[in-house]
Amino acid sequence: SMAAGEYVSVSSQADSEHADIAREKQELATDWEGEVAELAGIYQKRGLDKDLSHEVAVALMKHDALGAHARDELGLSEATAARPIQAAFASATAFSSGALLPVLAAVLTPVAWVSWGVSLTSVVVLAVLGVVGALAGGAAPLRPALRVTFWGIVAMIVTGGIGRLFGV
Repeated sequence: SMAAGEYVSVSSQADSEHADIAREKQELATDWEGEVAELAGIYQKRGLDKDLSHEVAVALMKHDALGAHARDELGLSEATAARPIQAAFASATAFSSGALLPVLAAVLTPVAWVSWGVSLTSVVVLAVLGVVGALAGGAAPLRPALRVTFWGIVAMIVTGGIGRLFGV
């Protein structure tokens, strides 16, 4: 279900990107000078003077007008393009592997303690993943680990509360 949701979400993003590119192609076909001025304005905001920004805009547009506008005006590039299948696969893999230890806890814990065993395993794994994610991103690990653990516990409490509300 997470993979399906990710696929739908990223497909919507891809649709928006394609529409932006189509609109940009139309603008390039109908208002070349306006598009040069628009790109030059972007470069001026980044610190180039008026003459140099115009020169850069013209040079980049002669080389690849659509690519220059996609990158510098729209913030799109091949590296950041939405890829629905890849996102769905990554989501399915992440959620399946993330469920492995709690499922093992459910299988290995005595029946009377399954709920507590799964909950405790989940909290510990969330804390460890918070530390790993922080270290991978170059951040100090305490705050991210606490944040992930706290919100994981909140999600478990809300889920348990809804289950009790509906008698399951």
